[in-house]
This record gives sequence, C-alpha cells and structure tokens, in this order.
Amino acid sequence: LIFIFFLCTSRALLFLFVWVLGWECWFLPNLFDESLGFVESFVPVISIEKTKDGQLMYRVGVFVAFFSFCYWAVTQPSEFDGFVKGQGDFIKDLYAGTLLSDMSQKDKENIDKPKMPSLDDLLKKLESEDEEEKELSEEEAAEALLNSLVEDEEDIDDEEE
Repeated sequence: LIFIFFLCTSRALLFLFVWVLGWECWFLPNLFDESLGFVESFVPVISIEKTKDGQLMYRVGVFVAFFSFCYWAVTQPSEFDGFVKGQGDFIKDLYAGTLLSDMSQKDKENIDKPKMPSLDDLLKKLESEDEEEKELSEEEAAEALLNSLVEDEEDIDDEEE
C-alpha cells in the first residue's frame, strides 16, 4: 500500500514537472487500465508526447502556484525554531549572569565582609542591658544574662546560615 502511494505520487510529480515544460510524460501509462492484462499494464514503461496548443497559460499558472506553495512551506516557522531560540536565549543569559539568583545584590557585594554588628548597634545594646540590670534583682539579672547569651548564640547561628 505504501509502495503504491509513493508510485502514484512520483508519477504525478514527474508528469507535473514535465507538463510545465510543454510535454506529457507518463511513467507506466497503462498501470491503471483495467481492460489490459497484468503484463500489458507495464508496457510501455514510459510515454512522452507534446502537449496540445493553448495550454501555456495553464502551465505558467501551475508553475507559479506550485513554486509559491513550496516557498511558503519552506519559510514557515516550526515549533522547533521556538525551542532553539529559547535555548539560545537561556545560554546567553547564563553566560551573561542575568538569570535570577537566590541572593540579593547587596549580599553578593558583601559576601566576603565579616558579619558583625556596627559600633552604634553594640553601644545601644550595651545601654539597654545596663538599664535592665539596674532594675532587676540578682536572680532576675542572672536569668536575663542567660537569655541574652542564648539570644546572642541564635543571632550568630542565623547570621552564619
């Protein structure tokens, strides 16, 4: 079945190309003649005749239509073209460093700097601790000191992460 399909298609294309030039050319012209026997269907193998007068406009029209269709079919974008363009854009962004990152620009710039509180922050914290210690009793002061140490350790752990 596939062989017959390709045989008919190739016969039609051969006829079309030669007909546009002014000749009628058939490969196996008697192939579909039911009045002939099996062997006679394959004789002659090819037949070539000059076309009748007055078909020039039809031939030119078929020629223009066929090659216009071929040009249109070749220039149509496919889905694959979109994939190739997307991959190219991704690679450009990858090497340019413009992809979304998981770090802010400030973190990128300060990546090598030590993460320590400023002097103002330390002084404010010290003043607030002094005020709290004056108001608390001995037991409360010890508990506040332990809580402060635990909070400092948690802050340090958070900054390291």
